[in-house]
Amino acid sequence: MTLSEEARAELVLSTRRQSCCRLAELSGLARGAGTFHLRAGGEIGVHLDLADPAVARRAFSLLKSFGVAAELRTYQRQAFGRENRVQLHVGDSPRTVQTLEEAGIIDTHLAPMPFPPARITRTPCCRASYLRGVFLSAGSASAPGSTHLELRVTSEAAAEHLAELAATENVPLATLDRTRYAIAYTKSAEILADFLALVGASETALILSESAVVATARSVANRRANADHANLVRTSVAAHEQLAAIHRLEATGQLAELPEDLAQAARLRSDHPFSSLSELATIADPPATRVAIHRRLRKLRELAEG
Repeated sequence: MTLSEEARAELVLSTRRQSCCRLAELSGLARGAGTFHLRAGGEIGVHLDLADPAVARRAFSLLKSFGVAAELRTYQRQAFGRENRVQLHVGDSPRTVQTLEEAGIIDTHLAPMPFPPARITRTPCCRASYLRGVFLSAGSASAPGSTHLELRVTSEAAAEHLAELAATENVPLATLDRTRYAIAYTKSAEILADFLALVGASETALILSESAVVATARSVANRRANADHANLVRTSVAAHEQLAAIHRLEATGQLAELPEDLAQAARLRSDHPFSSLSELATIADPPATRVAIHRRLRKLRELAEG
């Protein structure tokens, strides 16, 4: 199951108690998946085209809670994989018109509104409900790996409106106009988790956050392990070169003529070929610093090479 499917599965089971929040979510669903039709004789019709049957049933339940009759129909798309989709048909009636007006989907002249009036999203719970509706009908999310959240709407102005609502709840989204439609989006895993928590998918957000923490910890551990390995390789190579230099000095008789500090460094490296410079400094007599041991061993290599 993809992240989008997990989030939607959690959201469609969430409760909707307050009428204002149900109106806000219905408004968001219509913005993301709705088409408006004005028929001869002044009759109106609204179709919600949805890929997820569970989301369609939720929209059906929302409409029913306001006394609006609707019909669910399934069809097979003729392009892009020919997947099955669900259409929710809302017929014309005084109650339908009233509900669509109350939800800010159409105005008093029966014209579709590009985005809802301020009264629909004036409170935090209603803003979250509206964003939830848009995500359910026209949103997608992916993570981990290539993290992405996208909310698709019909115009750049509508996308900017979504970004403003989310920013009010401390969830910053960017916008992008793609000519045929526009999106509000983020590629940040942290912002994606915050958005999911905001719209009510708390468990999915928690799983995402935990995955991000694990991935970060694994990345840090890998970097440290790689750094430790590189240090060991460098130490091993340096020790090998130091031993080779000591052997050359011994073969040419120069080792016996060295000052005591250099001779001691040579003995320490010969007796402890795998020890680090810090360890050699500790067992020196008298104890020396790491820098001093490093300097003495470097001098031995210079003498051997000269």
